[in-house]
Amino acid sequence: MIPVTTPFLPPKEEYDKYLEGIWSRNWLTNNGPLVNELELKLKEYLDLKHLLFLGNGTIAIQIAIKALDLKGQIITTPFSYVATTSSIAWENCEAVFVDIDPKTFNINPQLIEAAITPETSAILATHVYGNPCDIDAIEKIAIKHNLKVIYDGAHCFGTKYKGRSVFEFGDVTTTSFHATKLFHTIEGGAVITKDPTLLQRMARMRNFGHSGPETFSGIGINGKNSEFHAAMGLTNLPYIESILAKRKADHQRYNQKLDSLKLQTPVILKDAEFNYSYYSIVFNSQQECENVFETLKNHEIFARRYFYPLLSSLNYVSSKEMPVAESIASRVLCLPLSYQITSAEIDMVCRLILRTVKN
Repeated sequence: MIPVTTPFLPPKEEYDKYLEGIWSRNWLTNNGPLVNELELKLKEYLDLKHLLFLGNGTIAIQIAIKALDLKGQIITTPFSYVATTSSIAWENCEAVFVDIDPKTFNINPQLIEAAITPETSAILATHVYGNPCDIDAIEKIAIKHNLKVIYDGAHCFGTKYKGRSVFEFGDVTTTSFHATKLFHTIEGGAVITKDPTLLQRMARMRNFGHSGPETFSGIGINGKNSEFHAAMGLTNLPYIESILAKRKADHQRYNQKLDSLKLQTPVILKDAEFNYSYYSIVFNSQQECENVFETLKNHEIFARRYFYPLLSSLNYVSSKEMPVAESIASRVLCLPLSYQITSAEIDMVCRLILRTVKN
């Protein structure tokens, strides 16, 4: 079997060393020393001023929306994981969808202004597959209309834009450290901001709103993460350069083997350093995509129709036609990609795709 991805696991003895420390301290959660160490090392590696380690990437989006005091409508993309939209609805805001760019698969900034109303408070854009949005265009629109910007950077660990971590941009960037991500803490996520006042507010929010042992400064939630999860992050972080290099090499192998099909893949934003977190390919028709998906599955190879269906089809949002996103979503597959996948396995996946499409 070849799954669409497999979590990276470091040598067990390296993780065990951190566990010994947890046992000796008997400090399991509540902003422990490993959580603080992980935050410091992530800021150092990513060259960021501020970062808060959280329980997952979904709570990160929810805290960002709450901390920015967003109300009314939030402009967003229909082509993302469900957490992007469900978090908007969970915080009692309205998701207003804008179609995607046909080349990058990110939200199309040329369509954003037409969707702005007096009720619009923010733009929540996803860097799809780790490919940065048109950050400059979105920033100009946000400044012009006095809107906040949240970036969902769940796929973006290691991605850079103009030489800086893509996490630096927007009022807040959120990310995921889920087990399937390039860098993971089993379950986990983070919020990143350049605003120290906003950081303090989010720090209180992740711990029920505590401003002291017996005092509270506004509403909060349990967004904390544990020492065990931080230990996995600390054990994984030294391997990230090797993981990124392997992803790039595997991407290049897929490109080489599938080149004869001349199929569409996302165009990476100019001035971006891509992290190769997913290998997505768009087939000529939905039927061709489904045929390949079934062929691979019959050989116990599991690709993913990522993202299908569109978020604009959810039963708790207002449905709108999104012709570009609908076309891409109906034809896109993310192919198996992980640190463990071998060149022989990639070659087998490609042979089955070539055979299916050319027949």
